[in-house]
Amino acid sequence: MRKNAHARRAGLALLLLVALPFPAYAEGPPAADRWTFGIQPYLWLPSLSGDLTYSAPGGSPSVDVSSDTLLDELNFAFMFNAEARKGRWAIVMDFITLDVGGDKSNVESVDFSGVPVTVSGSASVDLEGVAWALAGSYTVARSATSSLDVLLGLRYFTIDITTDYNLSADIPGQTFARTGSIKQSEDLWDGIIGVRGRIGLGSGKWGIPYYLDVGTGSSTFTWQGAVGIGYQWSWIDLNLVYRYLYYDMESGKLLQNFSFYGPALGVNFRF
Repeated sequence: MRKNAHARRAGLALLLLVALPFPAYAEGPPAADRWTFGIQPYLWLPSLSGDLTYSAPGGSPSVDVSSDTLLDELNFAFMFNAEARKGRWAIVMDFITLDVGGDKSNVESVDFSGVPVTVSGSASVDLEGVAWALAGSYTVARSATSSLDVLLGLRYFTIDITTDYNLSADIPGQTFARTGSIKQSEDLWDGIIGVRGRIGLGSGKWGIPYYLDVGTGSSTFTWQGAVGIGYQWSWIDLNLVYRYLYYDMESGKLLQNFSFYGPALGVNFRF
């Protein structure tokens, strides 16, 4: 039921969004017999929201993660995307590595033999992750200022999450320690399908870059979307977008309804 609801929401978003982790070519048709390239370093400082379900001795703690202050917690980040295009065909790639520490969260419950025990306490979360996407795209519509591509590819997401916890009370009769640290990793491979491009405004220097994909594989369901505003010079684009990345895994797995969302600013160099 929940998976179908996610699919309906993603389908509706696909109809409404027309978002950009990947650069989009939109200054008239490029020469069909030569390659053109674009590379865009960018900065994305997403907020986090979702549940983590650990497998740990003595219980399966569920950690509710919520943070709107990643700039204060950020230890390291490196992000860029790139495109190689020939005519209507293109290869696009997006890469993110992120290290965030000290994110405030709560240990909401500990599940023992199927019986959830609600506790109050505090915890901190350290997150290290790498997201890498590779796709082929084909331009189905293009004018002098606007473009629409369809894409097909895959996204790899590896994440290491450590939670240090300090519960406010012991749990009678259980072996789950009152204080401690738990760590778990996941490697997710998902096939994705989506659209991307740009809607030109006025003379075309200003435009709306857009991107949307949906996928499945190692995760039960994942989707990503972005939309914003961009300005083009002769060989440089400046893009400011709002980006959303969602993951959900089957019950009992680490990531449950987990989202990354926030603004991203990038400079795309075309040559």
